Amino acid sequence: MGRLIYILLMAVLFTSCEVGPEPIRYGEEGCQYCKMTIVDKQHASELVTNKGKVYKFDAIECMINYKSDNTAKDFELVLVNDYNNPGELIDATFATYLVSEQISSPMGANLSAFGVDDSASRMQSDYSGQLFNWLEIQPYISKN
Repeated sequence: MGRLIYILLMAVLFTSCEVGPEPIRYGEEGCQYCKMTIVDKQHASELVTNKGKVYKFDAIECMINYKSDNTAKDFELVLVNDYNNPGELIDATFATYLVSEQISSPMGANLSAFGVDDSASRMQSDYSGQLFNWLEIQPYISKN
């Protein structure tokens, strides 16, 4: 009996520490940074710590600013919604970003993320704007 309890306890411990994204409950959850309700499936984002704590954001710019303000936290996953696949979280470090005044985002930075480079380029040719990679977009948002 004691062995069974030990096995069950270990199973609970290992599953409770799993590091991974959580689905965003649109219209129900608030942004960790600005506290607005998360409703936009094209611009939401998430940070997940190396211990599995999930932080959700209504806009990519909120996530970037939160991450910049919390450098002591160790983030395992940095995720953004793919503009062309609303609600689908992708790795922010591999996304291409478009800042275009013709595509508004919830907090006004006009920032959208794309999982495929040519999608971002096509949107840029249709809507104008400036393209960035992950390393470029962080200081751009932080200074604006």
